[in-house]
Amino acid sequence: MKIVQVIPGSGDNFYCENCVRDNGLVRALLKAGHDVVVVPVYLPQKIDKLDEVPDAPVFFGGINAYLQQKFAFFRKTPRWFDRVFDSKLLLGMAAKRAGSVRPSSLGEMTLSMLKGSGGNQAKELERLLEWLEGRSRPDVVHLSNPLLLGIGSEIKKRLGVPIVCSLQDEDTWIDAMPRPHLERCWDLLSDSARCVDAFVAVSRYFSEVMQEKMNIDAGRLHVVHIGVEPGKSAPSDLPHAPPVIGYLARMSEDLGLGTLVEAFLLLKEKEPFMKARLHVSGGATADDRPFLARLNRDLAARGVDGDVKIFEDFDPGARSAFLRSLSVLSVPAPGGVAFGTYVLESMASGVPVAVPRVGSFPELVEATGGGVLYEPNDSKTLARVLGDLLSDREHLVGLGRKGRQSVLDKFNPEAMAERILDVYRCVMPAGGRSS
Repeated sequence: MKIVQVIPGSGDNFYCENCVRDNGLVRALLKAGHDVVVVPVYLPQKIDKLDEVPDAPVFFGGINAYLQQKFAFFRKTPRWFDRVFDSKLLLGMAAKRAGSVRPSSLGEMTLSMLKGSGGNQAKELERLLEWLEGRSRPDVVHLSNPLLLGIGSEIKKRLGVPIVCSLQDEDTWIDAMPRPHLERCWDLLSDSARCVDAFVAVSRYFSEVMQEKMNIDAGRLHVVHIGVEPGKSAPSDLPHAPPVIGYLARMSEDLGLGTLVEAFLLLKEKEPFMKARLHVSGGATADDRPFLARLNRDLAARGVDGDVKIFEDFDPGARSAFLRSLSVLSVPAPGGVAFGTYVLESMASGVPVAVPRVGSFPELVEATGGGVLYEPNDSKTLARVLGDLLSDREHLVGLGRKGRQSVLDKFNPEAMAERILDVYRCVMPAGGRSS
């Protein structure tokens, strides 16, 4: 099967779940013998880079796309001029700042991208379409997220191929926009959704969220859980002298790091856990820095900053080493998330999780048996749950084994790819299907 995957780069400032998902899927499709072309947009891939796929040019380069949004002059410049801003050096510099962009400041550009050929980046879109037309016709084009639907609708018009679109946490970006951009964006997404032959949500929970927000009919909506690579390294031995609590996600107040730190401090007040340690990884954006500075001051004032270790690197190898250092992982996201890839990555390392009963977490924990759920989502409850887990090593080890086996059996990249291929086959014309 010939597949085009349109994947946005995210820089290398923070742990990107969509990047882990997209790149894991492409690797599994390649391993299964399919012809996959990866089309990067905005920025080059940095974390979890796809070395198996020859480098393709970056389309809608972040600098050019921004300049074309702000200044009419750049919408008419020749390609030789634009190449300066698409250089690896400048895009690399832009990638370093990628995590600092805010929905509130990019509302107009998001709307422009959703307008496709009617937007300010029409020149970039034409370049992508001409590049695709110069290659053999794909069987299907898969968009990483619905914010790329302006691209997808034009690809469908020009190439006449089925369009598949993944869904994962886009609501948090859009709902953070100011009015009227927020309402206009959802309206455009609902209109653009008509060009999509199949949507693939990462969880039942998020499929319901986006079905309502984008008015997607149930017949075009599929659920395919993310799969992660268990790796070749031995699982964590779940250290208990002292125990180590972990956090793997963007180091943000929005994802509950503050709640976990408070629970950690409460836990350390109890005799069995006074030497407990906290390991944190996942990177941060510029907007997260004030929160992290305040957190560091509080830890220092309590005299426990020496018991907290930040792991700066979070590429695949570094994540694996980080996870093997843990006894338990917790990301107490207050509003829940569409999936939580870090939950599966933790289980793949034999590390059980303690997560709140919100969003997709119940779906994952109940499907794997690799952790515990708690409510309400506050620091006192979390401290109690962590204490109970760390006090019962037999139970902790059992959860770790169940979680790892579930990843091996059901939540691996190959299983994800096979389910995605089933979706592709459903939308391809019967006469044009390839195995």
